[in-house]
Amino acid sequence: MAPGVGERVRAHRGRFLVLGVLRPTLTVALLVTAYYVLPLGDRVRGGGAVFLAAGLAVVTAVVVWEVRAILRSPYPLLQGVQALALVVPLFLLLFAGAYHSIEQVRPGSFTGALSKTDALYFVVTVFATVGFGDITPVAEAARILVTVQMLGDLLLLGLGLRVILTAVRHGRDRAEKTGGDDDRDRDLRARDDR
Repeated sequence: MAPGVGERVRAHRGRFLVLGVLRPTLTVALLVTAYYVLPLGDRVRGGGAVFLAAGLAVVTAVVVWEVRAILRSPYPLLQGVQALALVVPLFLLLFAGAYHSIEQVRPGSFTGALSKTDALYFVVTVFATVGFGDITPVAEAARILVTVQMLGDLLLLGLGLRVILTAVRHGRDRAEKTGGDDDRDRDLRARDDR
């Protein structure tokens, strides 16, 4: 006996709900793992500014890509969550890598040596505007880098978040106009009636 339409609709929606939680979690886990596994420090020597500029260009490209995906998605809210789970950690890990690298290339740039974990901790305290003061930039280059991150934080929170939320709203409006979930539910019922 074939499952009923209601069961299939619930299973369909349940799958996307699981993906809405699982994909962002896996994305963050993958990014953090890559941060710890990839070699930083001496490999960036002399090219730190280029590496950071390229990384920020990648973050911008990811935002554009994700906004387009949100607008096309049948589930724009879930795609928006995925976008945030990719963009925010990518941005933070980029700066954590830059902090770790600058400390490796120019020891003493911060009040203490920065391991990858220390750099990640520092970048999150700056992002969250907590700034405990246990790690502070001492060298001018480190202070400039932290200033760039703070300005980037404001842009990400102000402009980036607004762009993604606007894309979700437009995607939902498009889904409503084209029928969205209701059409898929209707299609499942029609197939079941045949």
